[in-house]
Amino acid sequence: MTLTDRLPDTHDPEVLLDLFDSWAQEQGLSLYPAQQEALFEVATGANVILSTPTGSGKSMVALGAHFFAMSSRQRTFYTAPIKALVSEKFFALCAAFGPENVGMMTGDASVNADAPIICCTAEILANLALRDGPDADVGQVVMDEFHFYSEPDRGWAWQVPIIELPNVQFILMSATLGDV
Repeated sequence: MTLTDRLPDTHDPEVLLDLFDSWAQEQGLSLYPAQQEALFEVATGANVILSTPTGSGKSMVALGAHFFAMSSRQRTFYTAPIKALVSEKFFALCAAFGPENVGMMTGDASVNADAPIICCTAEILANLALRDGPDADVGQVVMDEFHFYSEPDRGWAWQVPIIELPNVQFILMSATLGDV
């Protein structure tokens, strides 16, 4: 059973959290307190900066974020700095949500580009934000490796969506962001 099969007819954060937690338990996973706290904030519509160590479960928070966005029929984007990571997350999200619900866009390839969940490089989302601005079909963005924000050459790709998409929920994740 995929997470898509569990989508409720309600947007109640408590119901969404319970459904996601049940799914995680069925996968043999228990949510850590930091994950629970972040997921609660995401479910209630808050923007979240998740700066936790490698292996602390940021990917599980991203899964929950996509689940919550889909429950509201919002289009949600997962961004990463390199195509290999985008591809890896694409396949992981296909397993969790079903391949018909996940697309991938990189500079080299585009697969199922109209899907409700899109995995892409940060530059792809930045260009979409520059082209469409606040009218872009984006409800939520999960930015992995957000510490790239400060990179002199590529940081613009993490900065532009935050500036150009003012009505979008952002989940910013990094293991090396430092104190925030």
